Order: sequence, then structure tokens, then C-alpha cells
Amino acid sequence: MPSVSRLTLAGLAVAGAMLLGTSGCGDLDEASAAPLTRENLVSETADQLAAGAGLTYTAKYQVAGGETATVSRAQKPARAAYVYPGGRLITTTTVTIRCAGRSCTSVAADPAAAAALDEAPLISPEAVQAMLASAALDPAVETEQHDTTITGRHATCLKVLGGTARAFDVCVTNEGVLASFTATIDGERIDQALTSYSETVPPNAFLVPTGASLVDKSAK
Repeated sequence: MPSVSRLTLAGLAVAGAMLLGTSGCGDLDEASAAPLTRENLVSETADQLAAGAGLTYTAKYQVAGGETATVSRAQKPARAAYVYPGGRLITTTTVTIRCAGRSCTSVAADPAAAAALDEAPLISPEAVQAMLASAALDPAVETEQHDTTITGRHATCLKVLGGTARAFDVCVTNEGVLASFTATIDGERIDQALTSYSETVPPNAFLVPTGASLVDKSAK
């Protein structure tokens, strides 16, 4: 089975969002009466996850190795922060900031940045959407769906397997927040599960950590 790289996920992110975003067209009565197909299940999960991009929240995860990672989102303007062991990614409408340890670099806004959290034991909702886009294009993919409860929140889960797409398991809360994810990407095991969720974000969520150095390349 071919490997799915994080760069591939970044490339699929924008195209995948456009592709899966068209899944709701057609006769609603017929759609509600017909059994859910593979395409329906993949598109439904992708749409549910995409809804989370419009929320304000802080989600904490346990990742592989028992360590902790955090995803924060806020609106007006839209911005997000991904904090994981050894690094941090902050995305806004104007800049993208990457930190490794205490060293940070700011560049012009990169819409695909969150789909490729390089060497991080954390996967972003954008990267999962890219994987769902790949699965939607593969007629040999098989899917299994079930419901669960994670940290007291109802979540819908989808297992994707078979075909040439990468096998993975994903759960998404009713609100559209990534609740859990399991897969192997670039030989690295990604295994994360939501441990807490808040509809607020700390005031320093989108700031460079205190004491970190920042190299600004956003104007170059």
C-alpha cells in the first residue's frame, strides 16, 4: 500500500475540501430515504469535520507516547494554533508561525500549512479532511461507521480501509471537533484521543511562547 506523506496531505487539503463540499447536492428526500453509501459516509464525516473550522474552542489530546497536544481555534479573524511535544504551529489570515523548541519563524500565510504538521505526533483536522478526500476518490475503499462517546461528548466514527488509500480510523464530535484519530503516516504512528474540550481559548493561544526567538520572514 502506498505511503501517504504529510506533503501529499497538504496538497490534497484545498482540492479535497472543494470536492467533498459538493456532496450535499441533489434531492434531499431521496438522499434521506436511500441507505448510506461509501461516498455518503466519507462525505458526511468530512462535512461534519469541516463544520469545526467555524468554531471557537480549545481541544486537548493525548498523543502517542502518552504526551499531550493542544488545538485552539478562534474566529473573527480566523486563526488556529497546534501545540505538540517539541513544536508549535500558529496560522492566521496574514502569517504562519512555526516553532521548534524555542526558535520560531514567521512567514506569509500558508493555507495548506496545517495539513502538514511536520514530524509532529499530532494530526490536524485539515489533514484528516485531505485523507477523506483521497478515500472518496478510491472506489475500492471500504468503510465502517459507528457511534461512541469520548470525554462525555457524542462522536461519529468512521473506519476507512482497503483500496490504495491509507487505512485510518477517525471520530468527530457532533460539533465538528476531531475526537480521535489512528493511522500510520510516513512510518510514524499517529494515535490521538480527545481528553478535554472547552469553548474558550486562553489569551496567549496564538502568541509566540514567552522567551522564544522569532525570525520574521513574512515580508520577504
